[in-house]
Amino acid sequence: MRDTELALTVLRDPLFHSGMSTFFGDMLPSRTAQLALGRAVRNVMRAHLPAYRECLAEAVAGLGPVSQWPGAGPLLVYRCTADALLHPGQPTDLRRQLAQAVAAGLTARQPQMRQRARAEILRPKLLASVTEHVRGRRAERFRAGEPRDVLDAVIGACPDELADQTVANLYVLLFQSIVGNIGYAVAWSALLACLHHPPGPPWPWPADWLVREAGRHRPFVWMVGRPVPHPLEFGGRPFAAGTILSVSPYLLHHDPRHWDRPDVFRPERWNEPGGQGPYLPFSTGPFTCAGASVAHSLTTEAVAALAQDARLTVSGGDVRPLVSGSVLPRPFALRRTLKTPVRPALAKGGE
Repeated sequence: MRDTELALTVLRDPLFHSGMSTFFGDMLPSRTAQLALGRAVRNVMRAHLPAYRECLAEAVAGLGPVSQWPGAGPLLVYRCTADALLHPGQPTDLRRQLAQAVAAGLTARQPQMRQRARAEILRPKLLASVTEHVRGRRAERFRAGEPRDVLDAVIGACPDELADQTVANLYVLLFQSIVGNIGYAVAWSALLACLHHPPGPPWPWPADWLVREAGRHRPFVWMVGRPVPHPLEFGGRPFAAGTILSVSPYLLHHDPRHWDRPDVFRPERWNEPGGQGPYLPFSTGPFTCAGASVAHSLTTEAVAALAQDARLTVSGGDVRPLVSGSVLPRPFALRRTLKTPVRPALAKGGE
């Protein structure tokens, strides 16, 4: 759907939302169960925000003076969310497998066949380990207390009759979405800021504007769709029941009828009245991502931490995206040079 108004109708009109969100596929039995799961995971991640902020400075320093992106984005996010995804004290083998999955690129469909093969080799082993861990946690009957991590939230929100492997698949799906979507959003924000600002001076934009504009200019989700509920005519064309009407956030974010100079990367537009059109990096309407506001906060905090007391420059990479189900940046190196503290001059006589 290239027409913005028709596309927004598909995403917002109850006519196209009588079923369930396709994000979870058929793994959950009802829309109510989908909503409960989304909210439970969002609440865990929201509660983890203070710990995430505290971890960022050390995690950013751990990237070193030069880091390789976009892969460094998910690695950075995972390091700061690892305890929320799987609380400390859990089997070291499972935590190691999660870290390996992130390093291998399992958090997004990779653009090259070799990369995809490397990531997919790890998937069955990871799923088997998570399934075994789900079985053990369910036997513990932990649910009397608050969820300790995302896995607890997933288990607690899933109906008891759901198979352990299905619960494990849901956890892996959410793990990929949290680490991948946020990590690549951080990568896009850093790349676009560096490409559109001369090296040396600090970025002139607040991190919030920068993240919003990166999400507009290069939204991570390339396409969302809704099925036609019954035969109907829409936009002057007939459609059969079950036909998927697809909407590209990228196209809607670049519609010149709704955005001022949409092809220009301008974070300052988020401080201007008007000139802003429909914004849907996390979709819109009834199936908007439950964790949208938390994801924005996690991304913004990471971008701010990268720029804190440092000068950032990039080599390689450009604004052209790699589209492989998601919108990934092309590889680039990020150089982070710490600013030298200015020492106050001594007065005469050493006073």
